[in-house]
Amino acid sequence: MKKHFSTELAYALGLIFIALSVALMQRANFGLSMIVAPAYILHLKISEFLPFFSFGMAEYTLQAVILLLLSAILRKFKISYIFSFVTAFIYGILLDRIIELVALLPYDSFAAHIIYYILGLVICALGVALMFRTYIPPEAYDLFVMEFSGHFSLNISKVKTVYDCTSCLVALILSFSFFGFGHFRGISYGTVITALLNGTIIGIFSRFLNKKFEFYDALPLRKYFTK
Repeated sequence: MKKHFSTELAYALGLIFIALSVALMQRANFGLSMIVAPAYILHLKISEFLPFFSFGMAEYTLQAVILLLLSAILRKFKISYIFSFVTAFIYGILLDRIIELVALLPYDSFAAHIIYYILGLVICALGVALMFRTYIPPEAYDLFVMEFSGHFSLNISKVKTVYDCTSCLVALILSFSFFGFGHFRGISYGTVITALLNGTIIGIFSRFLNKKFEFYDALPLRKYFTK
């Protein structure tokens, strides 16, 4: 018999796991996912003259720009876009706090870096799989793909691929512009591995969650988040 699992809890755990995974991957220093790499590079550069500009702040600032871009492209604005920014804001605050905690972990061995990266990769996939099972709007990255593909009746997988490639290209351009050729920041072989394996691992966790749990709404709020 399946156990009950609320969609609201899935949202909370999903955000925590995704923030933890990014913090672990940053600690591993093997390269972040192509989705968060642009925000990380902006954080590195802007924090040089604005020290308070954290990675988390860069995340929700960039996501606000993405939501404005989405609204301009679709020529409409939904309440769900505001909730998506709230999600990004909460995630950004969590990310900064978790980065502070992860910074206390040992960092003096190559084996530790590998462990942090693998944990980050797996935890990220679990977090995304949980976020797929909630009605609360996701971060702007995912919402952009969902809204854009739906509005233009495009295949969401293809739109996701184009979005990921565009995000990677933006990260490369930003890194080259800010730090010069040969000194790429936030992008490395770990970025490529994540791109190749993330979808498969998300699928594994999704099948596990569907097999073990029955997701339900504990609060009557779904109608407010889908407008």
